Amino acid sequence: MTDKYQLLGAEISYFTGKVRSYLRFKDIAFDEIKADRDIYLNVILPRTGVAMMPVLISPDDIAVQDTSDIIDFLEERFPEPSIYPTTPRQGTIARLFELYGDEWMKIPAMHYRWNYNAEAMYLEFGKVSQPELSEAEQIEVGKETCKPFKGSLPILGVTPATEKAVEASYEQLLRDLDAHFAVHPYLLGTRPSIGDFGMIGPLYAHQYRDPASGEIMKRIAPNVAKWVERMMAPEPKTGDFLSGDQIPETLYPVLRRIFEEQFPPLKATVSALADWIDQNPGEPIPRAIGKQSFVLKEADGTAVTGGRGMFTFEQWMLQRVLDFYQPLEGARRQSVDTLLEEVGGKEAMQFDLRHRVARVKNQLVVEG
Repeated sequence: MTDKYQLLGAEISYFTGKVRSYLRFKDIAFDEIKADRDIYLNVILPRTGVAMMPVLISPDDIAVQDTSDIIDFLEERFPEPSIYPTTPRQGTIARLFELYGDEWMKIPAMHYRWNYNAEAMYLEFGKVSQPELSEAEQIEVGKETCKPFKGSLPILGVTPATEKAVEASYEQLLRDLDAHFAVHPYLLGTRPSIGDFGMIGPLYAHQYRDPASGEIMKRIAPNVAKWVERMMAPEPKTGDFLSGDQIPETLYPVLRRIFEEQFPPLKATVSALADWIDQNPGEPIPRAIGKQSFVLKEADGTAVTGGRGMFTFEQWMLQRVLDFYQPLEGARRQSVDTLLEEVGGKEAMQFDLRHRVARVKNQLVVEG
C-alpha cells in the first residue's frame, strides 16, 4: 500500500499525457509506472479486463481505466480548483474540446505518428514493452507491437486518398490554435479546463513529442508548442477562467472546424448505434459497428471524402457534452445557442438519443 496514486502508462501514450498533465496541475502526489509487458499481464488486465493504458490505482486500491473516468474520480476527491467551468458557454465549449481531442484528433495523431515517425516509434515501443532487451531486439519487438497501431490507419480514415486533407486540416488547426495561444495561456483563460486536458493527449504524446511531428508543430505553431510545455509543467492549482462566461473569438475558427468535420459523422454514428441496439437487444455493444463517410478539405479547399469506422465509444463521450448542454434553460440556454449559431454548431448540437450508453466494468452497455 502507498500514500501516492499510481499512474500506469507511458510517455508515448496518447491518453497517459492527458492524465499526467491533470495530476500535475492538481498537485496530486503520484508515481508513474511504465506499462511494460509484465504490468499489462499482471496488473492492467487482471484489474480492468481491458488491455488499455493508462490506468490509475488509488492509495485505497481502486483501479480506474479511461481518462475521463479517471479525471472525474479525482475531481470528487480533489475538487478545487475545478477544471470544469460551471457557466453555460464555457462549460459547453470545454466539454466539446475534450470530445474533439479524445476522439477526432486521433486521425491526425495516428497519421503523423505512423507515416512520419514510425522508425523512431519502433524503438520507443520496444523500450516500453521489454526494457531489458538490447536496442536491436527492442526495435524488432517494437515492429511487432506497432503492427496493430499502424494497421489501424485505414479504419481511422487515413488512406493515400485522404492524407493531404488530413494534413491540411491539422496544420490549419495548428495555425488557428497558435493565434489563440498568442493571446491566452489556455483555452478559456489562465486556468486549464477539461478541454485543455482533452487536447493535450494528442498534441503532446504524438504531435509534440514524436520527432518529425514536433518539428512541424514548433515551426508552424510555436505558441501551441509553448502551451504544450505549460500543460506538461503547469503551475499547480493556479489561474481562473475568463470572466463573464467569455469564449474568445480566437477559438471560433476551431469551433467551426469541430462542427464541420466531426459532427456529421458523429450524428451518423449515434443514429447507427441506436439502430444496432434495436436490432441486437441485450447484446454487448461492440467497439465499432461498420463504416461511415467523412469529409475534410485539402489546402486549396477541395473537399475529400474518406471512409472510417463508426466507433461506439464516441457516443459516450458526446453524452458528456449533452448532459451539460441539454438541461440548460432560459437565458443560459440562449446564451450558448447564440454562440453555437455563430460557429455553425446550433443545429449540429441537437441530438435526440434513442438509447443512452453507459460504461460498466469498462464495457459499453445500454443505459438502464
